[in-house]
Amino acid sequence: MDLENQNRVKEAADKYGAENVVVLLGGAEAETAGLAAETVTAGDPTWAGPLAGVSLGLKVYHILEEEVKNEINADVYDEQIGMMEMVLDGDAINAEIKSMRDQHCKFK
Repeated sequence: MDLENQNRVKEAADKYGAENVVVLLGGAEAETAGLAAETVTAGDPTWAGPLAGVSLGLKVYHILEEEVKNEINADVYDEQIGMMEMVLDGDAINAEIKSMRDQHCKFK
């Protein structure tokens, strides 16, 4: 997650309260999505950005997770995400995000 997005997430958590912020990711690889999920839950593991050492514990999901998919109009989801869903390793991505959420999310 780039420094600008880290700053946006931190500002939103500060402004609205971490318990009221949900981060929705769309990364195409499990490792990259997992790193972003770790950043918004446990803090920036590279110690390079605004979330270095900042454990926000935010709720984090990936667009391919069923919890998210079920909240979106099916036609819109298919039009916007359907192709991506077919070509990505959704199981690996979702497992990585769920692991980070289970380990570090403070708000269930």
